[in-house]
Amino acid sequence: MEVLLAQVAAALQAKGWLLTTAESCTGGWIAKLCTDLVGSSVWFERGFVTYSNEAKQEMLGVPVPTLAEHGAVSEAVTAAMATGALLHSRAQVAVSVSGIAGPGGGTTTKPVGMVCFGWAAQDGTVRTATQYFDGDREAVRYQAVQYALHGVLQILAD
Repeated sequence: MEVLLAQVAAALQAKGWLLTTAESCTGGWIAKLCTDLVGSSVWFERGFVTYSNEAKQEMLGVPVPTLAEHGAVSEAVTAAMATGALLHSRAQVAVSVSGIAGPGGGTTTKPVGMVCFGWAAQDGTVRTATQYFDGDREAVRYQAVQYALHGVLQILAD
């Protein structure tokens, strides 16, 4: 994870961009890892931990109809979270995460381990993805953080 974070930091600094995070199931883990790096204030702007639907609406502007139609664990919501994080920060790139880390809360259509991601950039690019991770709550969250950071690298490379 340290190598991945160093790559993210270098890519952000090369562009002169700031990163913001909008996290649900990861509970601020991405932001914590970013701020663990000395000097991260140069490239990390802020993090939003929006665990409840109300927080997603109030802090990120996620539309109520989007939440009602798709549910919090959906690519539609993570796209709105990432876009909202950009709008409510000074950052040029955002990453968002919402998922079901377990051990409970899963359904047949949204099982434990399902995590949705969003990435947004200042040029209007918005990307989303859904992954299904194995393991306990800690393992699902760890894999989600790792996947989210890989996605930041990808959006910065394009």
